[in-house]
Amino acid sequence: LAFCRGRIVRVPKGPLIRVVGTEVAIPCSVSDYDGPSEQNFDWEFSRDTDFVRIVSTWDSTFTSEEYQKRVGRGDIKLRRSSNDAVELVIRNIQPADQGRYKCSTPSTDATVQGNYDAEVQVKVISDGLSVSGSKARSSTSLRLSEGDSFKLRCSAITTSPEHTHLHVTWQIKSGSSWRDILSLTHEGKFQPGPGYEERYRTGDIRLDTGANDTYRLSVSQPSSADGGAYRCLVSEWVRGADGSWQKIQEKSVEIASVSIQRTDVVISTSNVSVTERDSLDLICNITTDRSGIFQAEVMWYFSASPDDTLSDAQLLLSMDRDSVVSDSTLISLSHVDRNSYRLLVRDVDVEDSGYYFCEAAIWVPLHNGSWHKVVERTSVPVSVVVTALEPDYDVFLNASKTPKFSDDPTELNCRITNVQDTEANIRFTVSWYYRQPLPGDDVVTEELLATMDADWTLLPGDRGRERIQNGEIIFSKKSADTFSLRIQWTSESDRGDYFCVISAWSRHRNNSWVKSKDVYSASVNIFWATQDYTLTVEAVKLKPFFVAGHTFEMTCKVSSKNIKTPRYSVLITAEKPFTDQSNPNGTTRIISLNQDSVVRLEDWTDQTRVDGVVLEKVQENEFRYRMYQTQISDAGLYRCVVTAWSPGGGGMWREAVNGLSNPIQIDFQTSGPVFNVSVHSDSPTIYQGEVADLLCIVTTEGMPLEPDDMSFDVSWFAVRSFALDREPVLLASLDRRGIVTQSRRNGSSDLSLERISPLEFRLRVHGCEDHDFGNHYCVVTPWVRSATGVWQREPDIKAKPIFLSVKMDVLNAFKYPLLIGIGLATVIGLLSCLIGYCSSRWCCKKEVQETRRERRRLMSMEMD
Repeated sequence: LAFCRGRIVRVPKGPLIRVVGTEVAIPCSVSDYDGPSEQNFDWEFSRDTDFVRIVSTWDSTFTSEEYQKRVGRGDIKLRRSSNDAVELVIRNIQPADQGRYKCSTPSTDATVQGNYDAEVQVKVISDGLSVSGSKARSSTSLRLSEGDSFKLRCSAITTSPEHTHLHVTWQIKSGSSWRDILSLTHEGKFQPGPGYEERYRTGDIRLDTGANDTYRLSVSQPSSADGGAYRCLVSEWVRGADGSWQKIQEKSVEIASVSIQRTDVVISTSNVSVTERDSLDLICNITTDRSGIFQAEVMWYFSASPDDTLSDAQLLLSMDRDSVVSDSTLISLSHVDRNSYRLLVRDVDVEDSGYYFCEAAIWVPLHNGSWHKVVERTSVPVSVVVTALEPDYDVFLNASKTPKFSDDPTELNCRITNVQDTEANIRFTVSWYYRQPLPGDDVVTEELLATMDADWTLLPGDRGRERIQNGEIIFSKKSADTFSLRIQWTSESDRGDYFCVISAWSRHRNNSWVKSKDVYSASVNIFWATQDYTLTVEAVKLKPFFVAGHTFEMTCKVSSKNIKTPRYSVLITAEKPFTDQSNPNGTTRIISLNQDSVVRLEDWTDQTRVDGVVLEKVQENEFRYRMYQTQISDAGLYRCVVTAWSPGGGGMWREAVNGLSNPIQIDFQTSGPVFNVSVHSDSPTIYQGEVADLLCIVTTEGMPLEPDDMSFDVSWFAVRSFALDREPVLLASLDRRGIVTQSRRNGSSDLSLERISPLEFRLRVHGCEDHDFGNHYCVVTPWVRSATGVWQREPDIKAKPIFLSVKMDVLNAFKYPLLIGIGLATVIGLLSCLIGYCSSRWCCKKEVQETRRERRRLMSMEMD
């Protein structure tokens, strides 16, 4: 490929056929060259053998004498299209210019390779193309009405000695430029111009050929945009030597000037305003200059918006071209004169407000007796406003019931008065609103309580929707002119301004109801003075001195102010000393009695004294609390927590205020024994699998007691950490009756808890594991029998924890794995030796036949 590469000069493949008197452009290009990008070109011409120099791009003296005048006038020139291409342009070519043209390029290559010139033959033929209008008239003038079809003709013929084809194009002048309408190409194809494709497909624009080489343009359904000057543009084409089509000349002639008179449809009146029950009169005028026979088809439309299309609008009435009108009861359409059509709507209603427009189509008769639609127009919409007949009435609002306390009923009556100019088809509905007055200049917002639609259906608002559904707010119609609002139980949030709106509804022809007027009432303020609730509770201890085992009794007296018919609920609480392990928070809820006198045990957990506390109602405002067989652990401060309730809506009770009584103290003065608890272990550090022994030892100080007069509840706990920063875990417990309870365990170790002496309790952990480590301690609850034989519970005592450490026995842990490993290794070694011996003995044995050698001694060199 490198050796084949070289300069290539190209010109079109000849011969080039051109028409005398036309302009000729012969291109020449060069490629695959070296040197500068811009190349120079020389053109020469030959009729026979010798070439005559015409023009050059780089040498102004290149032109021969016979071409200097034509080159100087610009009749022959070079036109550069790129750095490597030029065109030889010959203006007004003559028969003498027929011959061979050679294009050459001076060499800029390092070596001579390729071709440096190329020749093309140019043939000049005579002008045989003739283009003219119909009947040899240069131009005509047509004045037509919109929709009238017209035809234009032009004649084109050629007497060229070569085989040429004609390309005919009809054009219309738009402004200062010409636009293509329809063409018959030199290849025999029809080609519509831009914007005429749809009209060509529907057949409104056609191009037909006729006798005597005529070409006829037919335009159907023309509009005002089709007016202007029309011309026929004809070009002559010939097929070149390379098979491509080349245009050799072009001629045109103006055929006609067409004027289209537009047909308009207008409504005689502009915006219209009529009163309800009156008649609406509209006239549709058709503006046209037609003098022949035609018929109009008119249709009236109605739409709610001026931007609606015909498909969205409602057809009111129509009249066809035979003046047949569609049927309607309240709407009529009449033919006033030749071009005017009247629409009459009787007894108009508010719903007739909107936009009215008419559509007109003009039909003309054809030769075969049928009718043809030539034009169709739609008028500009006319706005029609129907003013409703509003009834005249007043609205009065008053409060028949006003609350003096919370939960009292409220009733408002909204009355229609001074009714005038009302008809039988007028209906009244009500809407109720609430407005809360705000201090200062704050904006007051209105909240809808409920409204009624035209069918008297109640539609609740967002405010109080749930109360309306529950029947706490009732809306009713007491009479034809009175509407009522009743709040069964008025709360403080209901205080504010109330007003009503009476709406008048009018019945339309289609039996629908449309709101015509709203009248607002004056507002009514609902308010009552409120005072703060006051509640006082006093607790009294009935027996000032008592000992353990006796009954504790106190009363709570309640007094209140500014509460309507109150009821009380009572809760008894006890504040125990912080040494009480069962209640570290200090306050215990014991028993309660609600406003309906229902008693409930709260946090009373002593199963042996389930019936040991009683709370009862002595009077409406006095309550008594009793606690039987009191114990030392019951010491503390006792109070009455009282809640006052007032009647609420729907038979419910509403909490008003809370009160707390003075404390009553229970303090036992005793000189009994003092108990101490400690935890001991002989071996706090053990190995896994061993047994851990933990002793819980109880000691007494002070007054000695018989072993039968005291018993203990013992519970063991463990904290699985070194720093006591985790929650304790209950391990096991032993009550004073000797019943042992163990918690659920996840490991394989086990527990046992036993009493080994009256004051010693032993916890054993069998088969200790690593998760059994941690701080262990016991909690002891002493029980002492009093002189009266009653068992008294003493406060819980917690021992100081002891840390239990569990270690792993390394020798025992690895003894069995080592023995098993040595045994397996020995067995596998012996088995390997046995397999090797058997294989070498029987499986892999080969007999080797040795070559027999003679046993001769070496001879000495002397004997050799």
